[in-house]
Amino acid sequence: MPEPTNLVAFALIALGMVLTPGPNMIYLISRSISQGRMAGLVSLGGVALGFVFYLVCAVFGITALLLAVPYAYDALRFGGALYLLWLAWQAVRPGGRSPFQVKDLPKDSPCRLFTMGLLTNLLNPKIAVMYLSLLPQFVTPDNGSVLGQLLMLGAMQIAVSVTVNAIIAVMAGSIAAFLTGRPFWAIVQRWLVGMVLAGLAVRMATEARR
Repeated sequence: MPEPTNLVAFALIALGMVLTPGPNMIYLISRSISQGRMAGLVSLGGVALGFVFYLVCAVFGITALLLAVPYAYDALRFGGALYLLWLAWQAVRPGGRSPFQVKDLPKDSPCRLFTMGLLTNLLNPKIAVMYLSLLPQFVTPDNGSVLGQLLMLGAMQIAVSVTVNAIIAVMAGSIAAFLTGRPFWAIVQRWLVGMVLAGLAVRMATEARR
């Protein structure tokens, strides 16, 4: 099992990532506002399946890489830190698009909603990069099976992402109305997420190899 401090740190990263606007969030919010909450939740089911697919592929690849390639951990550590810094910049950069600035989408059947949610996630390369570069940073080989720790961390990320996105999908209309009348809070949210991700990037880049 991963160390408790690693679980907390990874949960914060997962939370920061899900709150950073991206294709999944924009699609789910657009679908919820255009076709209703249930449509957004069905689409989220497809997104969740995409997470599971990427997680299984990445976990077995990471396990083999860490066991076979010297310095693979350090390469992934610095890659993960750079990735978090890029996400932090995406959160605070000037002119960043709000995910609540959406357009109408045509009404689709539940099967198509699920499929579109799955494809939206599978065609999002940031998910694969996230698993490959971030998961290894929070594994402690002395604490048991590396594979088991990776799967537990991945399951936590999926749980955080699905929970937060479900709340956003259900409350999309209310949140959009709130932010439209109070743009200051949207800016505050972006900067808080950016600072958390940047801080975790610095921690990841400077910590010693475990």
